[in-house]
Amino acid sequence: MFAEMRTGSNLLEANLNSMPGVTCHGEVFNPHFIGKKDQTSLFGFSLADREADPLALIRTLRAQTDGLAGFRYFHDHDARVLQPVLEDRLCAKIILTRNPLESYVSLKIAQETNQWKLTSAKNLKTAQVRFDAAEFEAHVAALQAFQMALMHGLQVTGQTAFYIDYDDINDLDVLNGLAAFLGVGGLASLDDSLKKQNPEEIAQKLINPEEMARALSRLDRFNLSRTPNFEPRRPPMVPQFLATRQAGLLYMPVKGGPVAQVSGWLAEFGGVEGDFSQKTLRQWKRAHPGHRSFTVLRHPVARGHDAFCGAILSGQFAAIREQMVKVHKLDLPAPGKDYLDAAAHRAGFIGFLQWVKLNLSGQTSARVDAHWASQAAILQGFAAFQGPDVVLREDRLSDGLAFLAAEVGQTAPALPSDPAQPFTPLGAVYDAQVEAASRDAYARDYVAFGFTDWRP
Repeated sequence: MFAEMRTGSNLLEANLNSMPGVTCHGEVFNPHFIGKKDQTSLFGFSLADREADPLALIRTLRAQTDGLAGFRYFHDHDARVLQPVLEDRLCAKIILTRNPLESYVSLKIAQETNQWKLTSAKNLKTAQVRFDAAEFEAHVAALQAFQMALMHGLQVTGQTAFYIDYDDINDLDVLNGLAAFLGVGGLASLDDSLKKQNPEEIAQKLINPEEMARALSRLDRFNLSRTPNFEPRRPPMVPQFLATRQAGLLYMPVKGGPVAQVSGWLAEFGGVEGDFSQKTLRQWKRAHPGHRSFTVLRHPVARGHDAFCGAILSGQFAAIREQMVKVHKLDLPAPGKDYLDAAAHRAGFIGFLQWVKLNLSGQTSARVDAHWASQAAILQGFAAFQGPDVVLREDRLSDGLAFLAAEVGQTAPALPSDPAQPFTPLGAVYDAQVEAASRDAYARDYVAFGFTDWRP
């Protein structure tokens, strides 16, 4: 059972244990106990035994329980258990949820009163608690992240779970539907050993309900501000990394950036080596203690223009050029040729940026090449192996490289000039329309990295 604190998991467990052939052993992987509060052993496993081999406890739990054996798992339980359980098709998954505001307030009251279960109404302890906006937002974020991880795990393994809400635990028909899902007999009646705590409306449970109202107005409950991202995930591109042979500097290039310029600067440290595999790169790292890795971002307008000239006008990507012309009706000159004037070049560049927007959104059949992929996606790809220590900006490149050289105890050589493209320069065509097209195509990068308008 995947659940959280104060979602009704105790009550659902009690009803599960009333079903014939079902035993739920509690929070078996709670960091502080095994199964139940203050319990430190289960099936001969101590806390230390469980820490040493949590999956062995699952195997023992299955072997020594008649019928179906299970447990409750919360987002902060032993993370080593989650993936094997999600991947196990013989393990039925129950996902219990509750309105996160209700679970948050219930948790605050339980912490205040130290009453976590209620078996008799005469023993009820209650309290008004203070709503903390930052704490609540963190609570919601943790719950959402866990639910997304569960959904993804089920999707990629082609499984489904039985979803049940807090309010459904007292619905006998729903619980008997759960029994059918588990393949066991149903219930004649509900377990009544536990009672609902604090049934009052939320505002009555809070000292500062007005703060709750303000905090909720800030939350984007339906995630309306999210920008859908259909750009494919990128690999880390380790073979393209460049490292100095002597100084401990590792460059993680972003295509379309000042790659030739930075590579020339690295070569001044006694030469560079590349064509790494992940194994050989780790060997380089071990051989260069104190190393620093870095990448360089370029303004999206300049990077887009570099891709337009270097990959499209140059004729490098013939098949993609052909699709641009035939399907998307872009006006392109012959391969290797420039437009006749700056106005035509500007129009062609804007058309390219409009095509890039479609390409990054998955609306073209052409691949998303690294020359025009978003820089955010490329850095996320790096992180699949290792993110860079430092992210530099092209407009402060000399300062950034001097800092890196000092970090590894070297004096920074002069930065060579960036080779010029044999096409109309960006400064001759840039205007507000070009900037708008770039912002439309690379909205993700503008937001992620705070780019302002391009300055010649």
